[in-house]
Amino acid sequence: MPRAKLTVTLPESLWIHEISTAYPDTTFRVSSVLPGADVAIGVVELTAPNPVPILAAIDERSDIRDLELLWKHDETALLQVETSNPSVLAPMQQAGVPMETPFAVEDGVVTWELTTSADRLSTLGDAFDERGVEYRLEYVHAVDASRAENPLTDRQREVFLTALEAGYYDVPREATLTDVASALGVTKSTCSDVLHRAESTIAHWFAEEHVGRASYG
Repeated sequence: MPRAKLTVTLPESLWIHEISTAYPDTTFRVSSVLPGADVAIGVVELTAPNPVPILAAIDERSDIRDLELLWKHDETALLQVETSNPSVLAPMQQAGVPMETPFAVEDGVVTWELTTSADRLSTLGDAFDERGVEYRLEYVHAVDASRAENPLTDRQREVFLTALEAGYYDVPREATLTDVASALGVTKSTCSDVLHRAESTIAHWFAEEHVGRASYG
């Protein structure tokens, strides 16, 4: 069973994307979350020199149903937020991947650490791709086995293997990106995006498993 770390760029429509990018030096730490079909409730801690304008900005958002200040002391505030836009949690629910807390949101980006099956991790990646949610798989390694599971999603694996079989990685190159896209029946830009994600995932996986994270950054 793999242990994975993801960094996900939150959709701009979400309140926490707008607020965290408006206040990029503030860390939003989500200590618990209750997702639903059309609502999500979370307990969030934020630390800033002056939390008051941040709380006011959150309260003004149209997708915030309810905001409760639970505790405040100096530069730290603890609040409970109820939002009508839980869309970023939908891929997690679709894939059946439990959400681990706490997790941090900074400048529009959330970092998640997950422990789940390889199949569910692959399904999660596909769900993000379907919704156009940008993400990066920082690492994946086995929890109770000597090797990591294949970290690629089904779509990434298909595109990567098609490129490999077409000779895209041969030296000299036997196929262009246009050739690979044509074989898959997709646009060149889509092919390039999925292939780049697959290559990035493979590179990070290889470095994590065979070089050691401390050695490359």
